[in-house]
Amino acid sequence: MTSNAETGRPSGKRGVGSVGKPTSLWLRLLLISAAAAVAATAITCVIAAFMNGGLGALSAAFGAVLVMLFFGISLLIGHFVGRNNPSGAVGIFVATYFIKVVGFAVVLFVLGAPEWLHGRWFLIGAVVTVVFWQAAEIYAFSKARLQIYNDPDEQKGGPDVSA
Repeated sequence: MTSNAETGRPSGKRGVGSVGKPTSLWLRLLLISAAAAVAATAITCVIAAFMNGGLGALSAAFGAVLVMLFFGISLLIGHFVGRNNPSGAVGIFVATYFIKVVGFAVVLFVLGAPEWLHGRWFLIGAVVTVVFWQAAEIYAFSKARLQIYNDPDEQKGGPDVSA
């Protein structure tokens, strides 16, 4: 690992602060988490189809899609709110979480379970998706390079680091 004071290749793949193109943390988390969840869901659906046929696979996929929708809404809201108000994103997450829990519960209780739904595979698909989504999200978040301090502004008398 090198620092800016030493010669050699700088650490990391992306720039921090004003160096490099800024990317959306939330969309990156969404992409990585969704990819992990889809891969785990595909494997789960193959196992379900082998053990209980097409309805088992469809039930596992249905549980997985609901979980991905549940978590995906939060990351999309984080993306849109985080651009304008990064410190307010957590508060919006909490409010959104309660709205989602109540909304999903009302929809599931009002609509009820479809006749074709295989309860065990629905639950397995949902749990597998939650585990893989959360693991991927934690991994991706741990790799995020977040700027903690503002870049010095040389025009406002910031420190001269050219020496």
